[in-house]
Amino acid sequence: MKIQRAGIIAFLLFPLFFLSITGNVMATEEAKYAVLEKEGHFELRQYEPCIAAETLVEGDFDEVGNAGFRRLFRYISGDNQAKMPISMTAPVAQEKRSEKISMTAPVTQQKGSKDWSIAFIMPAEYTMDTLPIPHDARITLRAIPARLLAAISYSGTWSESRYEEHKALLDKMVSERKLRTVGEYIYARYNPPFTPWFMRRNEVLVPVERIH
Repeated sequence: MKIQRAGIIAFLLFPLFFLSITGNVMATEEAKYAVLEKEGHFELRQYEPCIAAETLVEGDFDEVGNAGFRRLFRYISGDNQAKMPISMTAPVAQEKRSEKISMTAPVTQQKGSKDWSIAFIMPAEYTMDTLPIPHDARITLRAIPARLLAAISYSGTWSESRYEEHKALLDKMVSERKLRTVGEYIYARYNPPFTPWFMRRNEVLVPVERIH
């Protein structure tokens, strides 16, 4: 019985041990930004220009993230014309793709009709000229200009209900600060799938501008 109990404890603690020795293996760097305002889990951030590798995936909220992640991960693992690996960054972003908006936004997941944009931000060392061209024609590289984003952070599962809950809270905090949304909402995940749910860092972000 003691051996069995010890085995169960070891099984439960292994993910924590693995994380402690590897850190956040999903990312070597994060999208660069400066925090302009902060209150609790809310932040107003000024993001620097960056480049994203994006792909459109059709499906439901809970399905498209994995499909897009696998496609983009193959690209940064060397499935490109230069056969060159690219370091992973954070976050992986999921964003609603509006049919009225041309493809321009981080890793991101985005929806329009049933299309979502899933995107990886490329490491800052690369330019549009130095990034290798993807073999997969469903992947595009896009330059994203500097922009102002409102963000709210939370831990827990990657469910659509949790996303919608925090999206509504972000809406409220944006309106209270005399800001106006000027783009699609972005669902950002910072941790690999094996991370225990209570240790995951998730965010909802949205481009905003100040109301004068």
